[in-house]
Amino acid sequence: MRGRKTCGICESRVRVIDYKDERALSRYITDRGKILPRRLTGMCARHQRQLTTAIKRARHLALLPFLRADA
Repeated sequence: MRGRKTCGICESRVRVIDYKDERALSRYITDRGKILPRRLTGMCARHQRQLTTAIKRARHLALLPFLRADA
């Protein structure tokens, strides 16, 4: 068995996840543009909800793609 993952956002003491930080948000998106689930990211529930909201806001403002185009 593996040890329990800890929330990286809690450890770095970030108060709010910024939707304008494309590089940080793109780490939590799959190749096809889906948001990674909490069991894979290791985030706590609060930060996973903040992450989802930030990704959706960034998509709406065209900072992140809704779908990744096949190259």
